[in-house]
Amino acid sequence: MTAREPVVTVALDPERASGALVDDVRRGLGSQPRSLSPTWLYDDVGSELFDEITRLPEYYPTERERAILRDHAADIVRACDATTVVELGSGTSDKTRTLLDAFTALGSVERFVPVDVSEQTLRDAAARLSERYPSLQVEALVGDFTLHLGHLPRGGRRLVAFLGGTIGNFYVEERAAFLGALHDSLEPGDWFLLGTDLVKSADRLIAAYDDSRGVTAAFVTNCLHVLNRELGADFDIDAFSYIPFWDPRQERMDLRLRADMPQRVTIPGAGLEFDLAHGEEIRVEISTKFRLESLRDELAAAGFAVERTWTDDADDFALTLAQRIP
Repeated sequence: MTAREPVVTVALDPERASGALVDDVRRGLGSQPRSLSPTWLYDDVGSELFDEITRLPEYYPTERERAILRDHAADIVRACDATTVVELGSGTSDKTRTLLDAFTALGSVERFVPVDVSEQTLRDAAARLSERYPSLQVEALVGDFTLHLGHLPRGGRRLVAFLGGTIGNFYVEERAAFLGALHDSLEPGDWFLLGTDLVKSADRLIAAYDDSRGVTAAFVTNCLHVLNRELGADFDIDAFSYIPFWDPRQERMDLRLRADMPQRVTIPGAGLEFDLAHGEEIRVEISTKFRLESLRDELAAAGFAVERTWTDDADDFALTLAQRIP
């Protein structure tokens, strides 16, 4: 069968993205404590680095989630009646192929909609997916899943997959807002497949985010390269150290950059200038770990009823299938 040509829709307005970057920088770096949105980690370079992270021996979430998909993809397909699969933050859609294999084998899915902010990564992945699944219509959406859920194609029964534990990058209030927006963008009966990393020992968590090759450090530091390139900032990137630590009260990993020496930073594109003290930190990303009972409560509060939950053999990671209720 001849592969269908993938359709790529660009919802991410470059000018709006630039404006959002400026707003985030002014808000996050212009106040104390200083922070940056993890959104800006995922340019094309950042996406490649993150894909490399997922293959590191220390970074267990990807393989644990892959194992669940390998063992239970058919169960997921049988538990829902989806004809369209949407993947938020799809990247290369590597793990999702296991799910798509099961859907196409059982003949129940007609369309796949990968969503990502990195246009080139998305176009490359869409071309490969069209070759792999010639009967599947691939409709890629270049967009930010926190802003562009309203652009998801309608029709049929949809399953929205949000994998990799990415929801852990949201603060509590942000998770509630995202889940509420997702609920509003779906129809009653549509499905949500959510991947979450589970609470475990601090030693294992810290090792997963502080790999021996320094790939995670390069990934987190990439946000400074983005600001230097996009907004003309003058961060002395070599004068920062990557600092990951476990916050037991919030049950999350906290990923920061620490200034190794004082420096004055100017960001012309954001009209911002400030001094960083020696030892001052910029929070770049969090990664919350979950307990299944509290996760069920969060989903219920947003209007989703949990249908099934699968975990890997070590109970490191979970996939939760929920349905949008009226």
